[in-house]
Amino acid sequence: MSTLPLAADRLGCYLRLTRLNKPIGIFLVVWPMLWALWFAARGVPDPWVLTVFVLGAILMRSAGCVINDFADREIDGHVERTKARPLATGEVSSREALALFAALCLLAFLLVLTLNRLTIAMAFVGAGLATLYPFTKRATHWPQMFLGAAFGWAVPMAFAAESGGVPAGGWTLFAATLIWALVYDTFYAMVDRDDDLKIGVKSTAILWGRHDRRIIGCFQVLFFALLVVVGLQFGMGALYYLGLVAAVGMAGYHQWLTRHRDRAACFKAFMQHNVLGGVVFLGIVVDLAIG
Repeated sequence: MSTLPLAADRLGCYLRLTRLNKPIGIFLVVWPMLWALWFAARGVPDPWVLTVFVLGAILMRSAGCVINDFADREIDGHVERTKARPLATGEVSSREALALFAALCLLAFLLVLTLNRLTIAMAFVGAGLATLYPFTKRATHWPQMFLGAAFGWAVPMAFAAESGGVPAGGWTLFAATLIWALVYDTFYAMVDRDDDLKIGVKSTAILWGRHDRRIIGCFQVLFFALLVVVGLQFGMGALYYLGLVAAVGMAGYHQWLTRHRDRAACFKAFMQHNVLGGVVFLGIVVDLAIG
């Protein structure tokens, strides 16, 4: 038998394991990172810094997916949405997954080594958060908060790389990103809630129960309030706030969309946060370009 089909099958397994075939997670990391780079540069950032962060986001999100599936390898088979994942089916071994995780992290770190010392030091925190997150769902009902910290750590790193430090507005933006992840990942957790209850996995969707949408709404308000504060801290103009208004409209639609808590609707609300992040970014870019 030719080795080519076998190699293609193996590549397909690794593609599914890293979720490179499902780039939504990459965008959810990239959008806040781009917000931060444009704020830090007051416009288009340094091309090499931008390249490093985009490639790094792809590598670290892929690494995060691998370590997540390693942590969940015993339970993914019991969840409808995840039962076909390569580690759950045995298509990829635990040793292979850990080797792939290490390789992806190493590649990302080699990229970071081309940046300044502060960014390099902060990269160790980012790697720790990415590794820790998958295991938090066994210990706390707030794994979505840890995901937000892991995804959002690119924000202060971006400020450090582009401007050499992290201003107060950078930390406000990090807080906003953390809250944003809490919102969209709770919609995601609502998809798996019934399965998670059976197998004992914890989430904010389970913790909040029938009050889930109401509490999500409160965090949506906090997210946009923080973005308004960010706008004030960086002296943004009307076009930035116009972008926020459009994003608020999308958030309101997500509340309406998930009113019956249908799985497909909750997943759609999660997926549309990619567009929401892009709308916020467009407001930043246009405002800085024209202003």
